[in-house]
Amino acid sequence: MAGRFDPNKAQNAVEIEKQFAVRAVEQAQTYWNLLEKVSPRDLKLTKLDDEIYEDTMATFPELAEPPHEKLTKLDEDWMKSPEGKESWRNFINRYEKKVQEYNFGSLIRTDAREEYGEKNTIFVTRIQFYAIEIARNRLGLNDKAHEIAKAEAEKERLEKEKAEKKTKKQ
Repeated sequence: MAGRFDPNKAQNAVEIEKQFAVRAVEQAQTYWNLLEKVSPRDLKLTKLDDEIYEDTMATFPELAEPPHEKLTKLDEDWMKSPEGKESWRNFINRYEKKVQEYNFGSLIRTDAREEYGEKNTIFVTRIQFYAIEIARNRLGLNDKAHEIAKAEAEKERLEKEKAEKKTKKQ
């Protein structure tokens, strides 16, 4: 009979990690596209947004403190400290039966004022992503990202138009 599973001693399967990474990147791209098209303050990520927001602010009062610097720029060390891990673990587990794939890996921007990028992205669980992004959206902290995403989309549209005109001339 197998012993109790210890996640701290588990080995990572490369193929499974790749699949997780692909899904996490796809989710990040989808979210960035949403930020481009919808004002973050109007964006609803789940049917439990109100509950998740209230729970996040109650569980992590440091995130609720204006001017919300801890939400604008995430402190990975704070999140992954022993105390942070314990607080987040308790928070995450409350959503096990409420949010589908609550503990699935997601990419989140460490700085809400910037786009996804190698130096501005960390890996979190889906419910952590929801907790942070719902709060950022409601508090207007993703407004800058919305403007960046819209500008990028417009630039891409113009470049595509230019390339199509060039192709037609040939």
